[in-house]
Amino acid sequence: MAREPREGGRSRDRDRERERDADDGLIDKLVTINRVAKVVKGGRRFAFAALVVAGDQKGRVGWGHGKAREVPEAIRKATERAKRSMIRVPMKEGRTLHHDVEGRFGAGKVVLRTAVAGTGIIAGGPLRAVFETLGIGDVVAKSLGSRNPHNMVKATFNALHRCASPRSVATRRGKKVAELFQRRDAAPAQPEEGASA
Repeated sequence: MAREPREGGRSRDRDRERERDADDGLIDKLVTINRVAKVVKGGRRFAFAALVVAGDQKGRVGWGHGKAREVPEAIRKATERAKRSMIRVPMKEGRTLHHDVEGRFGAGKVVLRTAVAGTGIIAGGPLRAVFETLGIGDVVAKSLGSRNPHNMVKATFNALHRCASPRSVATRRGKKVAELFQRRDAAPAQPEEGASA
């Protein structure tokens, strides 16, 4: 008899957690699901492995991997891990990356390039899921190595970890943001003056 209220309480807590997640504005996308088999004495035991990316579409994104005997449970585990492992990515004007960047993981290699407004997301399946949950609207991405979704997603996150904003670069160098852009704009002007003289 004492057991029934506990179970009821647990299910209520789970419902509250789901509502909280919905309120947080996090969305998740299933990248891939794979059926795996373990050979035992009586035959094969099947399980499912899911890869999920989750994000708030405002610069935060994470990925997670879950494995279980049933598909929904595997997806739930992967989603929870994705929400726990989120990173913040600096974005230019809230729509694209500040600079081009490469990422690697194992045999996977991806190249992410900044794009002008209106370009959209030009990327393959696993990479597209990452950008959509991250909230990037304009980006060009190319996978040059492994086509395994796990390697592609991990290589993409490796690239996103390397992304830096002008503010963070200026802070690291002990300069102001304006100084970084002035030097870049002034550098090409000097050779032109020398060439005309």
